[in-house]
Amino acid sequence: MARLFYCDHHSIPLPPGHKFPAEKYAILRALLAADGHYSFEPAPFADPAVLGRVHDPAYVAAFLDGSIDPRLMRQIGFPWSEALVRRTLASVGGTLSAAEDALATGFGGNLAGGTHHAFRDAGAGFCVFNDLAIAIRAMGRRAAVLDLDVHQGDGTAAIFAGDDSVFTVSIHGAQNFPFRKQLSRLDVALPDGTADDEYLDHLRAALPQVAGFRPDVLLYQSGVDALAGDRLGRLALTHAGLAERDRIVFQFARHAGLPIVATLGGGYANPISRTAEAHANTFRAAAAILRT
Repeated sequence: MARLFYCDHHSIPLPPGHKFPAEKYAILRALLAADGHYSFEPAPFADPAVLGRVHDPAYVAAFLDGSIDPRLMRQIGFPWSEALVRRTLASVGGTLSAAEDALATGFGGNLAGGTHHAFRDAGAGFCVFNDLAIAIRAMGRRAAVLDLDVHQGDGTAAIFAGDDSVFTVSIHGAQNFPFRKQLSRLDVALPDGTADDEYLDHLRAALPQVAGFRPDVLLYQSGVDALAGDRLGRLALTHAGLAERDRIVFQFARHAGLPIVATLGGGYANPISRTAEAHANTFRAAAAILRT
């Protein structure tokens, strides 16, 4: 039984009506606990020294001690608090721990993370630090990032620009945030309203390029905000289409013999239970295909 790392016990104070769906993380863990296929472990706090391998140490220090420029916090989209610091360090720590599990067993999972909008010296879009990049640097392996969040993984692309040891893939909405895109090694920008069949065709076409890179490990940003009706999405995938997406990804990893790290990413449906169900299906696919 594989373990999943979680940090939903670190609540963060948000103003009424805030767009960040903080409640989805606990709902997701409850859904998966009812399935009985995983064990759960609180994510450890990431060591701040590890963050400095990717991020500007001055930015790291300013966020941790609260002296960060309020304009940078507005760009991130959260009010600063000590609770946010704890939640952020645990989110990154969960991905670091999941990466260790993936190298040891073939699979690692974090019920948070996927914070792909964080750049070296600034965060954005509810992302403070880039856990994907931090885990890759910590592993020191040739890596591929498969980012299937509806929003481009711009921070990840920028961090690894010119780095031949990392292959970044982003399949995202062309007209969605971020409105200034970065250059991944492979970008697939989809029009509004893209549905299951077209989306899955693009995914199948991208995977041979990932295989051709011959990575040692695959990091899967499994955001589910491509779900039809997502408040921040603009694509039109069904729950069945997202489940097939996940099945394709985990089958690919299994056939390629690639350790895979699954992180959460975005999802903003109303009601949020639709998002939690889609996230749960990702880890259900891992359990069924990887036999974790």
